[in-house]
Amino acid sequence: MNAMSTPLGTRTAVVVGSGPNGLTAAVRLARSGVRVRVVELAERIGGGTRTSELTEPGLLHDDCAAFHPTGVVSPAFLDLRLKEFGLRWQWPEVQLAHPLDDGTAGVLYRDIDRTAADLGVDGDAWKRLMGPVVRRFPGVVEGVLGPVLRVPRHPVAMGVFGLRAALPATVLARTFKTQQAKALFGGIAAHSFDRLDRPLTSAVGVMLGAAGHVGGWPVAHGGSRAITDALAEALRSYGGTIETGVRVKRLRDIPADVRVMTLSTRAAIDVIGDALPDGVRRAYRRFRYGPGAHKVEFAIRGDVPWTNDECRRAGTLHIGGRLDEVAAAEAQINRGVLPERPFVLVGQQYLADPSRSAGGLNPLWSYAHVPSGPGDEQAATERLIAQIERFAPGFRDRIVSMHVRGTTAMEAYNPNYIGGDIGVGANTARQVIVRPRLTPHPYATGVPGVYLCSSAASPAAGVHGMGGYFAAAEALRYLVNAT
Repeated sequence: MNAMSTPLGTRTAVVVGSGPNGLTAAVRLARSGVRVRVVELAERIGGGTRTSELTEPGLLHDDCAAFHPTGVVSPAFLDLRLKEFGLRWQWPEVQLAHPLDDGTAGVLYRDIDRTAADLGVDGDAWKRLMGPVVRRFPGVVEGVLGPVLRVPRHPVAMGVFGLRAALPATVLARTFKTQQAKALFGGIAAHSFDRLDRPLTSAVGVMLGAAGHVGGWPVAHGGSRAITDALAEALRSYGGTIETGVRVKRLRDIPADVRVMTLSTRAAIDVIGDALPDGVRRAYRRFRYGPGAHKVEFAIRGDVPWTNDECRRAGTLHIGGRLDEVAAAEAQINRGVLPERPFVLVGQQYLADPSRSAGGLNPLWSYAHVPSGPGDEQAATERLIAQIERFAPGFRDRIVSMHVRGTTAMEAYNPNYIGGDIGVGANTARQVIVRPRLTPHPYATGVPGVYLCSSAASPAAGVHGMGGYFAAAEALRYLVNAT
């Protein structure tokens, strides 16, 4: 495409941040003919999707995001045709497993019928919960992964989803009789980092559970960096450029017709400065950040010796025991208390993507939900390992080396992760609906031509690029009206 041949060919845009949202915005703008420049503070692109050798040479570890149930079904990624730019998804045999102390587990397969059969007496209840959402998933995903305060294009689909999503996860889990089904659903809902007895915590459980039956919980071949590598390749194909190691302190540092920023609300206040309207400034200041993630990467010899066989084939595992235990741990971190038994996520990406392993060793990804801000990293690491050992006796003996990144280091890795909050904002009921402020245009900052599209804006966290996709659409409308 010759950018100068389009009505927008003389228009310019600067995108601050090279994570999935920033690059998605950049690609959509560049594809429309806008001359796009992406600037990134770090020396490497990717934001939450970087992949590094953190333990042993050749072992590939995802620095943050690891499995991608929303990425594989993202309307943005599908529209931008990332497969043509090198992105390749890979699936484990078992999408997700949640082990229990008796050696059983709640297990999620891509096949909803197989999942239901494995859940036994709760199989029909699982299908009643997830089936209607799965059948209407295109309408659901379009509605959920976008601004909430708008008229839905698929009201029936959103109505079906909303009836389930509105309830606290602990209430909706009463649908089930067995500990396996309760734990499976509760563990998925715990991705909200919120107390599971609060309204709308079922939204995450239903959305990610249904996504698992539609697109699975895949990994990106070669590491999560492959997602932003594909976006970067797409951007370059449309004439866009990327610069790393660039710090943006004020809007004047990035002159352009439109500016799109993947910043936290706190950083946005500083960068936009006095130009930010008072009402928007107050809303950004009121925006709350959530608990943190304590991340530990392991190099292990062989596989994790899970007691449950299905766990040995699972790409993702939720470690926390029964639903009541998970709910108690999530309540503690929201009170600022490090649980004795924190909720832990474990990724065995190498099962689907053997290219991540090397030298007879496998990389194991994990993080524990912990309180926000500085904490006892040694205790958090030990409790994380103890949780894995609880369901995989002998795990400690498989560890060759570790790399620990606590909440403070998570924020240093990505300044958007305030206090270690990798979701860039608490998922309270209010902030699920109103993110980052009460407006049908959540990406608008109130400054003409300036937009915010980090995970602090709708539709919140997840590697799906939808915040950037919608922010770019608003920026394009602004440019067309200004032409």
